[in-house]
Amino acid sequence: MEGCKRLFEQIDENGDGKISALELQQCVHLIGKDILLFEEAEAAIAAHDSDNDGLLDFGDFMRLVEDGGTEEELYEMEGCGCITPESLKRMLHRLGEKRTVDECRGMLARYDINGDSLLNFEEFVIMMRC
Repeated sequence: MEGCKRLFEQIDENGDGKISALELQQCVHLIGKDILLFEEAEAAIAAHDSDNDGLLDFGDFMRLVEDGGTEEELYEMEGCGCITPESLKRMLHRLGEKRTVDECRGMLARYDINGDSLLNFEEFVIMMRC
């Protein structure tokens, strides 16, 4: 839950406590999925927006994460608390993007500060801020 809260705060670039379609689109772009259309981000928000304001509050965001799988399935790899190329590939596949493990390895390498070929939470936060 704490990891989801921190992720929500990173995606919420303007700090208003809500995630817009643009913020969601930019987040997905940062993990290497360039083809998420603004309309697709709007549709994802519309499907989870409980008060019909066109934005996701934290509760809405949690429902979005739950619908796509658990936070651990989305953002962790095989139980070590990091994102692996394989877990990134699974997450992108759920979003409709087909990438190879090698392509995912290249995406992670851009933010892999400690050189372990994994993305830990601190590295993920840095990626989200770029």
